[in-house]
Amino acid sequence: MGYGAMQLAGAGVWGPPRDVDAAIAVLREAVDSGVNHIDTSDFYGPHVTNQLIKQALHPYPDDLVIVTKVGARRGADKSWIPARSRQELIDAAHDNLRNLGLDVLDVVNLRVGGLAEPTDESIEEPLSVLVELKRQGLIRHIGLSNVTSRQLAESQRLTEIVCIQNFYNLANRKDDVFIDDLAQRGIAYVPFFPLGGFSPLQSSVLDTAAASLRATPMQVALAWLLQRSPNVLLIPGTSSLDHLHENLQAAKLQIPSQVFSDLDSIGS
Repeated sequence: MGYGAMQLAGAGVWGPPRDVDAAIAVLREAVDSGVNHIDTSDFYGPHVTNQLIKQALHPYPDDLVIVTKVGARRGADKSWIPARSRQELIDAAHDNLRNLGLDVLDVVNLRVGGLAEPTDESIEEPLSVLVELKRQGLIRHIGLSNVTSRQLAESQRLTEIVCIQNFYNLANRKDDVFIDDLAQRGIAYVPFFPLGGFSPLQSSVLDTAAASLRATPMQVALAWLLQRSPNVLLIPGTSSLDHLHENLQAAKLQIPSQVFSDLDSIGS
């Protein structure tokens, strides 16, 4: 169970949070609670989230892996704009390094496609820029976000890919086969959710399962993802300490096989 830092910025993932001290407290509590995987990007804010992470946690624990992403930027109207030219990607990498206070980025995901759906186009050109930055020693590992299996195969001809970050949850299961294939290859799968976070699914099956397990629907949905496949890494985000603790408890929740099967039927 990791932590997604997107919600630490202000409303609309824009500007500073209403309570900077609370945001810093959430980051520190996450790490103190054993989280060693933080997902972020310099276009959250923009720049705000990475600066909060640096303020809260730098110098970083040796075992903390900070995963960032490039491939987009924010317009003055708060829009999300593709930014995958060579110079935009180079600038984004250096922005992440500066605002996080790092000499090298642990993992950089190349974000492509639309809001939640991949577009099956060649990504060789932007990926080659990240490969160049990796050769320069500015990036340790490369991942992909919002991609297809074909795009993964194209990318693996250029470099090792360590993780895939795609839209997936109990009710949105287009990546079922993809996840299983990635598990066999030893590639991590990190499900993301649009509109800034994981919202509890509206499902009577989920509500019934949650009641039987004395957990919240969100906890059960997160636990299902963790039990779905051994290569799944979660990055639920929150700006609340109580919600953080609730999410982390989901990592300890064991779903019985029959309940798991009932939940599995939601997306079928």
